[in-house]
Amino acid sequence: MSTAESLPSDLAAAHAMILAERAARVEAEALAARAAAVSSGTEALIARLKLEIEKLRRELYGSRSERKARLLEQMELQLEDLEANATEDELAAEHASRATTVKSFERRRPSRKPFPEHLPRERVVIAAPESCACCGSTRLSKLGEDVTETLEVIPRQWKVIQTVREKFSCRQCEAISQPPAPFHVTPRGFAGPNLLAMVLFEKFGQHQPLNRQSERYAREGVDLSLSTLADQVGACAAVLRPLHALIEDHVLKAERLHGDDTTVPILAKGKTTTGRAWVYVRDDRPFGGASPPAALFYASRDRSGDHPERHLKQFNGILQADAYAGYNGLYLPDRKPGPVTEALCWSHARRKFFVLADIAANARRGKTAPPISPIAFEAVKRIDLLFDIERDINGLPTEERLAIRSERSAPLVAELEEWIRDERAKLSRHAPTAQAIDYMLRRWEGFSRFLADGRICLTNNAAERALRGLALGRKSWLFAGSERGAERAAVMYTLIGTAKLNDVDPQAWLADVLARIADTPQGRLSDLLPWNWTAQSARLVA
Repeated sequence: MSTAESLPSDLAAAHAMILAERAARVEAEALAARAAAVSSGTEALIARLKLEIEKLRRELYGSRSERKARLLEQMELQLEDLEANATEDELAAEHASRATTVKSFERRRPSRKPFPEHLPRERVVIAAPESCACCGSTRLSKLGEDVTETLEVIPRQWKVIQTVREKFSCRQCEAISQPPAPFHVTPRGFAGPNLLAMVLFEKFGQHQPLNRQSERYAREGVDLSLSTLADQVGACAAVLRPLHALIEDHVLKAERLHGDDTTVPILAKGKTTTGRAWVYVRDDRPFGGASPPAALFYASRDRSGDHPERHLKQFNGILQADAYAGYNGLYLPDRKPGPVTEALCWSHARRKFFVLADIAANARRGKTAPPISPIAFEAVKRIDLLFDIERDINGLPTEERLAIRSERSAPLVAELEEWIRDERAKLSRHAPTAQAIDYMLRRWEGFSRFLADGRICLTNNAAERALRGLALGRKSWLFAGSERGAERAAVMYTLIGTAKLNDVDPQAWLADVLARIADTPQGRLSDLLPWNWTAQSARLVA
């Protein structure tokens, strides 16, 4: 039968056919929307489960590759987009199913944790009905109530605190008495400690430049110009320098330090030069030390070896770092007050092999990818066995760590050295794998030193973690405005980084310190350091 013959001849039948086809189309669209919602929900669920599995693996077994941080960040970004897409598709499916018999789709979500108990609760009671909706009777008796909790936020509130200082005159000698004015960081200042702490933490902890902060405050109705904020930051850095000096003294008295550096673009005459940010981390927790952890930052115009020699002028302990030649002057036998002991980072050595054995990266490169090096792959596997042992002994006392390393790690290191020397003899001088092997063999004493000292860690990851925030922040602030600006940033990074290492909220700590530092005697400034501030705050609350 032709299409023309199948069409109805009267208007009523044509109208009915149009309605039927429209209903079928709407139902098909609803089915398609539901299928899209199911697919989006499944993708989001899979991505969430993968992220949770990867996080659990890190907690149980530690990092499995050099891409750990980037991998988790990438997975979190993917999950963010997939969750948003799934919610949009779910709402579209619900809207499409209203006019059809197609069952709406409800996405499976993870169970939500209850809201924290410390948050204040505000009860909003909906007026009860005055009569029964069924029979109209007014004889209603309360059976109970259902409570729905909704998380809400109150926009940031600005206020002006008026501190009143009354004057009194003596009736006998006519002398005038008046309490002193409240302390402000800047002379004739106006900003309170909480505001200053917020500005400092936003700039150096959250990497928000002052011009962006100024724009945001203006949208909230408060005019704080860039120059005004910069004035406050400079004054705060000057006031907080004594705490930086105390942290510096604490760090440089350590038995062992982690050291590393990263690039910092510094503005200079219409262009930027590549300066350096240096960090030295004291963290005795891996070998059961009781001293609090701390991070010490410095800034410099270049990467000359004079800088670490100046930074560590009085230090003669163990330095865990990479094989940067600028540290070589610290290891000289005739150095005063004594030579620094070199301990090299196995993560750096492993990274050179991992690049040549990264199967996932090669899969992404496709046909242009170089072949996987079986020697590099085997080297990564052997080094990972040492990392497994280190995870088991993390936090144990020095003697126990040393005993376990002598029993389990020393044979693996001896086998690894013998194996890579044999493999090196078979390779040409310019082979990439040969270069990775030479990096270790030329410095084998520094790599194997952890077997003789339980205080030494296998990696320099503590310093790399301390620099990670600064490396991410470069994308926001682009460059330091001057060499003095880089030095000022190093002071603030020291304070904030040390607070984080001691599990202290940097912004709350800075606010309290700025409020109290003027009234704190010089001999008691150590009470304001993050590790002492935590205990003191707990006593005050009690």
